[in-house]
Amino acid sequence: MLRSIITGSGSYIPPVIKANADFITRNFHGINNQPLAVPADEVIKKFELITGIGERRYAPDNLNTSDIAAIAGKLAIEDSGIDAETIDQIIVAHNYGDVVKGTIQSDAVPSIASRVKHLLGIRNPACVPYDILFGCPGWVQGMIQADVYFRAGSAKTCLVIGAETLSRVLDEYDRDSMIFSDGAGACILEYRETGDQPAGILGTSTRSDCLNEVSYINFGESYQSGANEDTRYIKMKGRKVYEYAVRHVPEAMKGCLDKSGIPITDLKKIFIHQANEKMDEAIVTAFYNLYGIQKAPEHIMPMSIHWLGNSSVATIPTLYDLVCKGMVKDQQLEPGDVILFASVGAGMNINAVCYRMHGN
Repeated sequence: MLRSIITGSGSYIPPVIKANADFITRNFHGINNQPLAVPADEVIKKFELITGIGERRYAPDNLNTSDIAAIAGKLAIEDSGIDAETIDQIIVAHNYGDVVKGTIQSDAVPSIASRVKHLLGIRNPACVPYDILFGCPGWVQGMIQADVYFRAGSAKTCLVIGAETLSRVLDEYDRDSMIFSDGAGACILEYRETGDQPAGILGTSTRSDCLNEVSYINFGESYQSGANEDTRYIKMKGRKVYEYAVRHVPEAMKGCLDKSGIPITDLKKIFIHQANEKMDEAIVTAFYNLYGIQKAPEHIMPMSIHWLGNSSVATIPTLYDLVCKGMVKDQQLEPGDVILFASVGAGMNINAVCYRMHGN
């Protein structure tokens, strides 16, 4: 049986560490452009309690989204052992393109995927590079899209990357700026025979709500009174995002798992977008509740948000790579394990992929 198999993974974790204590001198403002009534240290304590984020990573000044995407991609290619010239598609998920340090202008022409192909030195003209703009679920959607191309007979090998430098589109007066970080994660997906036990992608689901939800995460003005109105920064309606995610992500996860024919008791790991620790825990609890199970199994949900923050499209592929490389405590994967990828983000978009680990 032919299925989409992950044969290699890689990630780039930026070296610049930004701890919560580094925000202590920030003058945070609210949506009304007025300074918050509580001091910065209280804002930071509450922030860490809710999100679980203690520190995050920023890319060095000399590297951009396309650069770190290429680094992660190269590591995934090396991990898989394939010849890069055999790659049929390079799919790069991001949201803001290349943003030069010290500016706020997004640059995505040529596409980030084209730049990655250039940086990897791939000459094959049949290797098609393109970008996906799908909010934080972009990398998962890239996996779904590659699987569709495989089953349509249009490709056999894809490099799927999620990369972002969110540190360069942050409003320093917005407390939500502490959530976001930089990073890149990648995998090689191949269409292969899986043997007696079907491995690879078993099922997928995607949902999009674009009425009132379309404004939940957007590009907006600074919270600083009198700031340049022509400059835009990433903005988020945190409560709206939380309520939407907890309500709808568990449904999409269940739909994906049920479509795959996998009983909930066989699920070994859930790789969920690292957006907010409390939100992710609520989503997973609600997911198990849909099956009449009150408490999720211990260690079912690997987490990296505590030290990597929210790097948008990069969180899931980075976390997957770290677990595969044995770099996350109490988290291991074995051949035959069934895992679930799930994400939610700007759009608002939600998706999930059910995947069975293959043997080497």
